[in-house]
Parts: sequence; C-alpha cells; structure tokens
Amino acid sequence: MSSTNNPLPSVLVVDDTPINLSLMTSVLKGLCKVKVANNGQRALEIARSSPPPDLILLDVMMPEMDGYEVCARLKQSPQTAEIPVIFLTAKTESEDETKGFDCGAVDYIPKPIKVPVVLARVKAQLGLKRMADFLRDKNDFLETEVQRRTEAVQAVQEVTILAMSSLAETRDNETGNHILRTQRYVKRLAEQLQQHAKYQALLTDHYIRLLFKSAPLHDIGKVGIPDHILLKPGKLTPEEFEIMKTHTTVGYEAIVRAEKSHGATVDFLQPAKEIALYHQEKWDGSGYPEGLAGEAIPLSARLMALADVYDALISKRVYKNAMSHDEAMAIIRQGRGTHFDPDVYDAFIQVESDFQRIAAEFVDQ
Repeated sequence: MSSTNNPLPSVLVVDDTPINLSLMTSVLKGLCKVKVANNGQRALEIARSSPPPDLILLDVMMPEMDGYEVCARLKQSPQTAEIPVIFLTAKTESEDETKGFDCGAVDYIPKPIKVPVVLARVKAQLGLKRMADFLRDKNDFLETEVQRRTEAVQAVQEVTILAMSSLAETRDNETGNHILRTQRYVKRLAEQLQQHAKYQALLTDHYIRLLFKSAPLHDIGKVGIPDHILLKPGKLTPEEFEIMKTHTTVGYEAIVRAEKSHGATVDFLQPAKEIALYHQEKWDGSGYPEGLAGEAIPLSARLMALADVYDALISKRVYKNAMSHDEAMAIIRQGRGTHFDPDVYDAFIQVESDFQRIAAEFVDQ
C-alpha cells in the first residue's frame, strides 16, 4: 500500500537494543508512524504484513540474523523488495558501508546518530518512496486503461468484420452459420499446424488470432455477384462462372480500399486480403484468380481453402444437398496434393473430430 493512502507514512525501526528503539521512536515522533522490531525475524514478519512499512531503519549488529541478511531477504522477495532500507549502525568502516549498499540499502547512517541528519535522510527517502508509489500506481492505472481500450477496439474490429461478412452471407440465406464454422475450422487447423516445426515461426498465437478475425471476410466479394448467378440452382455456364470467380478480386479490392481510407496498414487485414483473394487457389495451380501453385499461395489462403471446401460439402446449397461427413472426407481425401496443401490436409486429418464438433455446434437452422 502506498504512503499516499495514509495520513502519515510508517517507518520500521529494527534494533536489538531497547534504548535505541526508544530513542528512534522519540526522534521520529510526529514525522511518521513508528513500528519496532528487536530482531531480524520479527522485522521480516512486519515487513510482510499489510500495510507494509514505507521505510526501514535497520541495525547491522544483531544476534541470529544480522542486518545484512535481513536486507538481502527483503530484496529477494517481490513482496518487500520495493521498501527502501537505511542502515543505522556503529559499523562505520568503508567496507561495511559498501556491503550495505551491495545488499540493497539506499542509505547508510553511522551511530552515534545526529538527529538533524537522521530526520533529513528519512524525509528524503519517504519523499522518494511517495513519488515511486505514485508513479507505480499511475502506471498500473494506465496499463489497466490501455488493456480496457485495447479490448474495446478489438471488440469493435470483430463486430465490424462479422457485420461486413454477414452482408455477403445475406445474399445467400442458405449459407447460415458458414462464416462462424469456417472461422473456427481455420483456427483449429492453424493450431494443429503450429506444432509442425516448419510453421512455428509464422503461426504464432498472435497470427492465429488474426486468422480467426480475418476468416469471415473470405467471401465478402460475393456482394458484387448478381443474384441470378449467385443464387442459380443449376450449374453455371462458363460465362457465369467467370463472373462468379471475380468474387475473390472484388473482396480483395474492397478490403484494400477500406485500408487505404484508414490511411495506414492494419495488421489484421493482411491475412484478410490474402484469404479473400487466394482461398480459391489450388495446390497444383489449377485454381483462381491467379493460378498460383504450392507455397506461392499464402498459408492463410491454403488453410481457408480446405475449411471452405469441407463446409461447402456438408452444407445444403441452392445447387446441391448436404453431404455426410464421410462423403465429404472421401472427396477431400482425393484432393491431397492437388487441391490442398499436403501439410494442411495432414493437419486436418488430426483434427477431423473437431471439425465435426464445430459443424454440430453451429449447425444451420
């Protein structure tokens, strides 16, 4: 507890001689509340109590535990390390003073004491302690406030992303909870792939959080696809399919425009841009819009490619009925090394049951 919370600061005087304890109590009267201890063990107990003293005046020569050991123990404990210690002792050799500072003391006053000197040095250390407590309390407040505002900004980001992605989903009311499922599929895939030494540097916990935020924007570009194509119950013509393919570039360009209007690069939008533009690319280079192959496809998009296909297979669409998990697995299995990154596919096999659980939890109504 800081001294600013008390009418008077408290000072603990530690000395094994009763007359010295009485003398220091008299000297400090009116300046502070005085606590006393006649041995090192009692001093440690008082220092660890609540509220702790604001300053400790410590004798060196005491039986069982001398002042140097008491000071060292105080400084070793986070609970008492911030309490300033002044040695008050008859040991006045320079090496004694050096030893006192080495074990953590802030000052060293020789006996016999000079009252004005003691009062001046005690006042100085109490003033420094008040300022240190004030700054520490202020810093704690600022850290709490920064954390609160950071969480608020993150909440706004997540709500905004879900609102934007929901605009695309409302164009096709049969997709239901697609964005919620794919968001969680991608996160689970990334967590599994994080265990692979090859991907540990990229797939940090922070980056996986960015993927989770960004994943819902993968189909944002569908807002630019005409209804007669997006909602067509039958197979698309080659011309219609070319228009459908533009949802990747439309989505990417929308995110880029939003970022430019902000006037700065936004870290969580980087994987969002990659996912929107490249989630329809295939490992063998037969996808779109750029026909990228292998690791030229950003990892974020390779993760989304598998998550998106799995969810499309198990979900009802205007042009198809929902498949069972086993039927979807049979198709995805054929895509290892052609449609899907083999490493991502292998990670998927390890978390297959988690995909089933997510699908059941966020099933379309």
